[in-house]
Amino acid sequence: MKKVLVAGGAGYIGSHICVELINEGYEPFVIDNLYNSSELAIRRVEEITGKKVPFYRADFLNADRISEIFELEHPDAVIMCAGYKAVGESVARPLEYYYNNLGSLLLVCDVMRRHGCSNIIFSSSATVYGDPAEIPITESCPKGEITNPYGQTKGMIEQILSDIHHADESFSVVLLRYFNPIGAHPSGLIGEDPNGIPNNLVPYIAQVAIGKREMIHVFGNDYPTPDGTGVRDYIHVVDLAKGHVCALRKLEKDPGLHIYNLGTGHGYSVLEVIAAYEKACGKQLKKVFDPRRPGDIACCYCDPSKAFKEMGWKAELGIEEMCRDSYRWQTRNPDGYGNSDHAPICLS
Repeated sequence: MKKVLVAGGAGYIGSHICVELINEGYEPFVIDNLYNSSELAIRRVEEITGKKVPFYRADFLNADRISEIFELEHPDAVIMCAGYKAVGESVARPLEYYYNNLGSLLLVCDVMRRHGCSNIIFSSSATVYGDPAEIPITESCPKGEITNPYGQTKGMIEQILSDIHHADESFSVVLLRYFNPIGAHPSGLIGEDPNGIPNNLVPYIAQVAIGKREMIHVFGNDYPTPDGTGVRDYIHVVDLAKGHVCALRKLEKDPGLHIYNLGTGHGYSVLEVIAAYEKACGKQLKKVFDPRRPGDIACCYCDPSKAFKEMGWKAELGIEEMCRDSYRWQTRNPDGYGNSDHAPICLS
């Protein structure tokens, strides 16, 4: 495999995947509708790597356009990162989430089939475990009750891809269950650029650190954890991106259906993350404790040993590097990519 479509490659995770693919000799190209991303991220990837990355602005619900691009590029594999991803928004607008996320995946698989491309890596989520039956979470842990439409789309897509593989074993799939990606490329050129108020902890901390927001809201300090705050498995986005390269190599050697957790295997509490960020930025950050949010669980971290055993992948960067690189990105890009070209959610 050489030519790889990174669907949603102008986004946070997709842009980092492009860097690591190029570093390992692959030839990525990107399709992205720029709903919650920026073409500038692709230009920054080119600056980091010194390589041209073909970019097509297109929507994954436009079958004719996606097919046309496949005929031009002839990808050997697809890394599917495209999709809506805000949990709260998915609760408010479930129809749009199901229509976009499921529709995009189905369309891509159909176009792949018609153009002889039979390898896909899907960016899934630890959300599919719900309130996990075991900690640390292994890949054999049963899927739990998923509490929001965003997470439901991840679980449904996992099932769709598994069914396609079982019907046609030449169609190879890797399901990568992400835990909590944070950080940025160490160059400070690409990073997370949330649209509006950040939904996740670290981008919010970053905006407090540079003075864009007044204080950090810590939701719950009465969980059964060492310091009372929620514990999560945070993973550096560069480590996460490298996991996709390992997944491609896995399919080259061992086609089939594979499922892997991508996490560090270590849980960090909210207060530990804030302390690490304070160390990175060299100052104390104001915080306030708020009530627990509905649906939040106390503790969630994985056992990543299967990914190491079968793909040779493991996370190499810790919480200090994650916060350091996040802060570097945020200080160098206080307004992110400065992209105002965010289209509204629609069904057309």
